[in-house]
Order: sequence, then structure tokens, then C-alpha cells
Amino acid sequence: MELVPLGSALGAEVRDLDVSAGLDDATVAALRSAWLETGLLLFRDQSLDETALADFSRHFGALEAPPASERRTRSEAGSVVCPDVWVISNVVENGQAIGSLGAGEAEWHTDMSYIEEPPSASILYGLEIPPAGGDTHFADMYKALDTMPEELHGRIAGRNARHDSSYTSAGDLRLGAEPVVDVTKSPGAIHPIERTHPESGRQALYLGRRRNAYVEGLPVEESEALLDELWDYCTRPEFVYVHSWRPGDLLVWDNRCVIHRRDSFDQSSRRVMLRTQIKGSRTN
Repeated sequence: MELVPLGSALGAEVRDLDVSAGLDDATVAALRSAWLETGLLLFRDQSLDETALADFSRHFGALEAPPASERRTRSEAGSVVCPDVWVISNVVENGQAIGSLGAGEAEWHTDMSYIEEPPSASILYGLEIPPAGGDTHFADMYKALDTMPEELHGRIAGRNARHDSSYTSAGDLRLGAEPVVDVTKSPGAIHPIERTHPESGRQALYLGRRRNAYVEGLPVEESEALLDELWDYCTRPEFVYVHSWRPGDLLVWDNRCVIHRRDSFDQSSRRVMLRTQIKGSRTN
């Protein structure tokens, strides 16, 4: 097993390791250490089904069940094999979507930050990849906070943000949700903007997603301006790694200190990904 940095921003590629072959305790410990250090691990040329992906994912903790909308989509398509794995896809078969999030752009976000105990890790495996588009961008929230101008840092000190649960990262209103008309009352969890990572002990910026976010205690206009400034800052190129997918790619990232987004791609091209998430703990 060899670790090779993915670039100057974050992440490492793990080479010469078949994750489906069974991992001993020493290898798992080394992977977890590298994951906590780099925020993102890439494994190329893997061959996994849903069960193998779930088995590998459990090395990082207990699996978080998919949101209800994703469970419903798979059930309607008759594609449920492992209930803790869900499909990210634009493919429609027999009139039914086999997965979620379609082919459009997915905005910058942290997975499921709208719940009280957001996932600690997300794991995404590429089955079918379009010939162009669909790249995933990752940004390091440790570095964003560590290098933040003192004046901007002072404006978020001790502040909490509301994380709206009404919309997906692709901008779709969730089934059963109502459009948000007042961001100060949108449904979803409230988390510190500066988060203490429960394993590394380091401080990271924790924003969730921009849509319908609100900085508690501020006038809406002031909250909007502050959030725009924070998002413009934390997604600068020096904090970002862009991943161009190949079939068999497996990515594991730390939701507590990494945000991500997806480029759009041609709807006529097939993109099929398998995804799991690892249960986390309350933010602090």
C-alpha cells in the first residue's frame, strides 16, 4: 500500500490495495490515520458490489441510513439490494429513476448537515462514468479557517448557522417539504460555524450549504452578506481538489472538514454511483 498526495489542497491516493480482499486491523488503522490527516482518500480500479461497498464502509464506522427520499426512489425502481447503500444517478429505466440527484450541478455542501448528528464520512464508488462532466470538487475547511482573514474570523466567532433541510444539493425541493419563505424559520439543524473535529481536535469551518442558510442572531441582510463572503472565501482554488472520475474509483472523505460539489453533465450520458455514509456525532 502506497499513499500519494492528490495535490496541494487535500487528499491522497491509496495505491496497490484491493479493498474487497479483506483488510486486517493494521491496514484499517493506517487508512483511518491517513483519512484523518488528508481529509480524502482515493482508491483506483476497485471492483465492488453493494455488499462489498457496505462491508468496506463499516471500517470507518456504523452506516447512516439513506434519507427517506433516496430509499423511496430505490424501492420504486425495485433496485434495493443493501438498504444502507443508495444510488446517485441520472438513469431512468422503465419510466423510473434508479437513483437520485440527476445530471445537473450539485452545489457546494456538506452531506446531511441539516440533521442533528451529521455523517462523519461519505463514501462514493463509480460504476458508470460519463465521457465528460460530472467531476467532483472538494474543499479543505481546515485550511479555509486557518488562513481566514482576522476580521472575517472575528465576525463568525461564537456564531451558529441554521442548515435548511427543504432542498437537496441539486436544488430540488424534497418530497413533503414546503418552499422556504423565511430563512430564520427554515427547518433543519443549527450548528456552530466553527466546528471542533471530534477526532483530530482541530477547528474547521462548517457551513453545510448556501441555499436558505442563516446565521443565527443576525438581521437577514447581514447574514446573507456574511454567508456570501464566507462561501466566496472557502471555495478558492487553493483549497480545492477536483476529481475526474474513472470507473472503479472509490472516494472516502471526511464530512467534518471537507465540503464538495459536482459539475453537471450531459443527461443522455449514463452516470451510476453507489454511496454510503458513516454515522457521526453532534457538532460542537
